[in-house]
Parts: sequence; C-alpha cells; structure tokens
Amino acid sequence: MPSVWLKRRPTKAGSTRFRVVYRVGGRESRVRYAGSFATKREALIRKAWVAGEFAAMRVPDVGALTEPAAAPTLRDVAKRWQSSRVDVRESTTIQHRTALNRVLPILGDRAVDELTPADVAELVGALAAEGKARESIRKSKTALAMVLDYAKVRPNPARDPDVKLPLEEPEEPEPPSAEHVEAAGLVLTPAYLLAMLVLDATGARVGELDAARVGELDESRRAWLVRAAVSKTRRPRWVELPEDLFEVLLEQLPPREDRAAAAPLFAGVTADRLRVAIGRACKAAGVPHFSPHALRHRRISLLHRQGSSWAEIGELVGQRSRVVTADRYTHALLDYREVDRAKLLERARTVRSPLRSSSLESAPFAGVS
Repeated sequence: MPSVWLKRRPTKAGSTRFRVVYRVGGRESRVRYAGSFATKREALIRKAWVAGEFAAMRVPDVGALTEPAAAPTLRDVAKRWQSSRVDVRESTTIQHRTALNRVLPILGDRAVDELTPADVAELVGALAAEGKARESIRKSKTALAMVLDYAKVRPNPARDPDVKLPLEEPEEPEPPSAEHVEAAGLVLTPAYLLAMLVLDATGARVGELDAARVGELDESRRAWLVRAAVSKTRRPRWVELPEDLFEVLLEQLPPREDRAAAAPLFAGVTADRLRVAIGRACKAAGVPHFSPHALRHRRISLLHRQGSSWAEIGELVGQRSRVVTADRYTHALLDYREVDRAKLLERARTVRSPLRSSSLESAPFAGVS
C-alpha cells in the first residue's frame, strides 16, 4: 500500500536536512523523492500533502508545486523573432525593426503571456496621441501580432477584433505635373536628375532603381533587369529606357573594360538620398513637394491616358493586381503633358555636379545644385 516517511540527512556543513520520500505501492515499488527541507516542520507539511494525495487516490505530482518559469518579455521575444526572419528582404527587416521600435518602449518589458487586447488598444491610443500616422500604427500592430504568433500566445491579443485603429481619411495621391517635375529637375544635380527622369519615364519603383547594378544592363535592348529577388512581385522583368535616357546613362558609366558588374547602375544614388534630394529641389524651385513614388503614379496615369490596357501597364511597371493598378495608381491629371526631357537631359550633359562621385556617396542628402 502507499506510504510516505521522513529521512534525516546530515550535510557537509554539519546541519541536518529532512527528506520526504514515498512509495505508491508496497515494498516492491521504488522509493520516490518528494522534496528536501531545512526544518522538520516544512518536511511534515510536505509529508501531509503527499498523504492527502494518496487519500484522494492520486499519484503525487511534485512538479506541480514548483514555480513555473517566467514568460519572456516582449523585448526578448521580439529580438529572437527578428533574428529568425531569414526569409525576408533587407527592406522588410528594416520595416519590422522600425515598427517594433514604436512598440517596445511602451510594452517591451511586459511578459508576453500577460498582454491583453486592452494593452494593445492602449498602445494604439498612445501612438495616436504621439501623432503617428494610421499606417504607421497599423504596421506596428501587425509586427506585434507576428511576434506574439512566434511566441505561441493564444489567443493573440494583437489580432483581437476589438482592437481598432484610429480613423483617418485616406489621402488621394496627387502626381506632379510635367511643369513641377521640370522645375525640380532644373535644380537637381545630374546624377539625381537622371534618376528622377528614369522613374518618370518607366514607372519603376525607387527601390528597383536603387538595387540596379551595372551587370544587369542589356545595351542591345536598352534595359536593365529587375531580378526576382528585388521585384516586389517576385517576378523578374526588364525596365526598358527611352533612347535619349539610355544614351545619357551610358555616358555616365565608365568604359566597358572598366565597369564592375556589381557596381550600382546609378552611382551615388540611393532611394533615401533621392527622396531627400527631390524634396529639397521642390522647395528650392517653389513647387509642391512630390516623392519618387509619385512619379510611378504619374507614369501609370499617363499610360492609361495613352490607351494601354491594364494588363500591359501591369507588365511594364511590375504590378501584379490590375484592380490595384486601376484603383490606387490611376489619377485624373490636370496636365497630361510629357516632361521636356530634351531640355533636362541637355542640362545633365552640360552641368557639372558640384560634388565629386566620392563626395556624392559620402553626402547622403546632397543633390541640389
């Protein structure tokens, strides 16, 4: 029959500890351990608990008495989750880090299993109070949800339908007119001017221009290859350039024998630098601010006006969904005139940049002459 008893055990320090041991059967069953205590009183309490389990016809589970391991904090889980995301691009990694940087100062020290929908709602409210845009708050909430999914938190409080985002009327993008593009182009340095004109003529994404390399240029078809790893649709495509733009691009490149395949096709121009350069050029020219992405909206609107089908437009600009192309990227322009590229390209050929190429690369916000 089950039995439980105490054993005295001397320690090296000369004191005595009391061990609680028990059997769930007769002498033939093995002796099991139920804890060691510094005082007999504590040992008797444990012995009484084991006896109570026997009386209730249960096998004592000593593990149930141990303190459960504390759940990790959101900050620790977020760090592990970010390290695990080897399946995303660098730009997505940066986006995740930026989104979580808005969350962690508020909830980072909380245990992941303690978070509730009310906590997430308070996070949304706090970010809204700081003046964060609705889209920024949405990205932070989505990143938090993915971190909690990684931590196997069920149900996930960041996905609770009661957590609402702040109301915000969507802004209708206003692509720049040809006049505004020309005015900004007249104060841009040649490298940024060429990049801006390429985006305006092709509708390419600024990230695709940033990632373009010399080795991806095909001179016979006047185009560069956007590889699947770079393309947002995960499908490769060729970005074909008008002849005048292509000629100026070739003039900017070193002789063929000196070209490095891995070198940037648009030397010294990155997505961030181009955004800032165009913004400063707009301010200097006294025209409404527009972003490099607005040039994509402008080109798609012009292609639609010129009679291209949605399928043709999608193939040209690398847009998978025809519905998105039609609803989000097409606008009624006040001015459907094409940019006077001849005038701007002449400037790109004749105006020397005030910065050497090495200086251009080390000055991230240069670009206005």
